[in-house]
Amino acid sequence: SISSTSSISSTSSISSTSSTLFSSNNEDFSDPSSSDNIDRFKDSLSQSRVGENKPINKRVVMKFGGSSLADASRVDHVCKLIKSQISTGSFPSAVVCSAMGKTTNNLLNAGDFALQGRISVDPLRTLHLATIEEFGMGEHVREDVEGLLDELENMLSGVKLLQELSPRSLDMLVSFGERMSSRIVAARLNQLGVPAAAYDSWTVGMETTSNFGDATVLPGSEAKIRNCFKEKIDPGTVTVVTGFIGHDVNGKITTLGRGGSDLTATTIGAACGLDEVQVWKDVDGIMSCDPRMVPAAVPVSKVSFEEAAELAYFGAKVLHPIAMMPAMRAKVPVRVKNSYNPDHPGTVIKDSSNSLVTAITCKRDVQVVDVVSTRMLGAYGFLSKVFEAFEKSRLSVDVLASSEVSVSMTLDKKHGVFPGHPLCSDLEGLAAVNVKSGKGIVTLITDVSRSSEVLATVFQVFMTQGIEVEMLSQGASKVNISLIVDDKVLEDAVRSLHACFFEEKCLIDMPSSNMSPEEEYASEYTP
Repeated sequence: SISSTSSISSTSSISSTSSTLFSSNNEDFSDPSSSDNIDRFKDSLSQSRVGENKPINKRVVMKFGGSSLADASRVDHVCKLIKSQISTGSFPSAVVCSAMGKTTNNLLNAGDFALQGRISVDPLRTLHLATIEEFGMGEHVREDVEGLLDELENMLSGVKLLQELSPRSLDMLVSFGERMSSRIVAARLNQLGVPAAAYDSWTVGMETTSNFGDATVLPGSEAKIRNCFKEKIDPGTVTVVTGFIGHDVNGKITTLGRGGSDLTATTIGAACGLDEVQVWKDVDGIMSCDPRMVPAAVPVSKVSFEEAAELAYFGAKVLHPIAMMPAMRAKVPVRVKNSYNPDHPGTVIKDSSNSLVTAITCKRDVQVVDVVSTRMLGAYGFLSKVFEAFEKSRLSVDVLASSEVSVSMTLDKKHGVFPGHPLCSDLEGLAAVNVKSGKGIVTLITDVSRSSEVLATVFQVFMTQGIEVEMLSQGASKVNISLIVDDKVLEDAVRSLHACFFEEKCLIDMPSSNMSPEEEYASEYTP
């Protein structure tokens, strides 16, 4: 209801101003329902007003997560960063915002408290109103945010009364975070002299399924978003959009599941055919390895979409594969950048990369399950029966290697197999099952067409280190080689390989390179 009221009041003021402007041109715009009148008025505007005559080299989407907007100082930093990027010719047609700091968690806690009979939005009220106060924002911003806080409090009163918090209600509950943060960011940008306007994502065309809590973007959304940005949004204005949320076809608020705010950003970037989607974090892009394990890890200049998806699966801080899909389909590059070091080029995710090894990642404490049946030699159906048993036990496999009579798979220990597990009973009579715990996966994101070159180095290094490989899988994705080793030597394995492929400190002789790692990074970086 707040949004509707705001919308009506804005429309009235525009209508009143427009009628004065129209009459000065002696035009008859008496029919307010005619979209032709609006189009003719747009055509009559001087084009110099759009973009304030500032040269624009590329149009981008900029996405900022909750940690980047944690408090007033971080909001100020982000808005000044946006302004500085505009001065370099990189204009954000859209800025996608997550909720401020821990707001989403606080909203979920408020829902739990309401179910227990207690209404508390004080931490949320303090954070957002203190931010507005610190910036000295206008009364209209305060009223807008206070209106959302009052609406939130009313909703929680209903939860307390009904003692029910359905998935649909949960989606509405957590939406307040993004709706408040987008209004504050837009207001701060305007204070800094950057024309900006806040939009709930559904007002620019973000339409989703009705799967509350895990909604997906409907195929028709991109056309709606494209038309909205083309027909209704001033190209010289920064559009600040709520991430993570949308509307279903019935106008109910939904939250996007896997991908979240990143998916909002890539959907807008793909729909509008922008030059780049920028995801701003607190690191200089995607790293060659986890810096907590390998302090010498370096930023990677380029990765392909397929490589980024593999990295995300193994826990790297990259976009979720679902979030990359719109950009991949539209061939829009995605760049991961550091909000604390904006001059660093970051990592660009695009169609292809040309590195021998792009990154090294790992997964600790996994199980290896060996399923062997010599009786099935030459018989069809062995693998299908094995996979049926795994499906029945709802076990998800990480890495797989197979032959005609055996198959070896890795499982996360928390979903693993134990003595007396139903999987063993289901496979009894078909095959022998042997479970080995305390294993680790070392994964090289690499060009598999050069796997002989990569594996020659890997096995020589491991032989020097006395590290035994218990299982090897070359992924069907063509960018992944995974090796299973004892968990106790996992870190040594990763560090030794990283030293070879990224640090020029290999334990064995490597093919010589004419360039240092820094020079290779510079040669690979494409602005």
